[in-house]
Amino acid sequence: MQLPTSFPKCSPTEMQGLLVLLNSHKGSEDVALLADDLDLEIDEILPSLDFAEVLGLVKVTDGRASFTELGQRYVASTIRNRKELLRDQLRRTTLFKTLLRALESAPDHRLTDDQLMHLLSTTTASADEAVQNIVNWGRYAELLRYDAAQHQLIAVRHPAAASRPPSSSRPPPPSTPQSPPGSSGSNRKGSSASSSNEQLASPLASVAT
Repeated sequence: MQLPTSFPKCSPTEMQGLLVLLNSHKGSEDVALLADDLDLEIDEILPSLDFAEVLGLVKVTDGRASFTELGQRYVASTIRNRKELLRDQLRRTTLFKTLLRALESAPDHRLTDDQLMHLLSTTTASADEAVQNIVNWGRYAELLRYDAAQHQLIAVRHPAAASRPPSSSRPPPPSTPQSPPGSSGSNRKGSSASSSNEQLASPLASVAT
């Protein structure tokens, strides 16, 4: 099944923050209460909520957001598995399917800034508004990367799972005991305020490699 044409108006960090919050509410909560927890207005969390729904992670009914089965699997997964799941879902959207097909047929699987802007101009998206988040989502899910020096969008290829060498069942040799490395972590809320750090003076000009 192909997912509808929809353009992310949030960053991966913003949507992730919303899903973490929803998970803390046992996977189902009134949208207004989620906004209150984030100290935001409802319309400020709608971009993240809408795109989570487009990706099949959340369902909103009568003002209440709930995880789908896929969404429950997403929040229970490791970061690596979350990215794999997002890759699969993004590939099914009309937007990323079109973008990836263009990259596949382009020389060296690259698109220049002008080619990307032209591609987006044929859709209903505002290229200036959407392009940064599109690139951010593609990079986060490891579908593409951006070469700032060449001003080119580049497809990222992933080896097929079958081509990976099988892991050895032989146990590793004993090693000298070592002190466990220190751990670090950080908590963050999915706030729309973070989107202000992603604005561009001109499209794609500030995308890092």
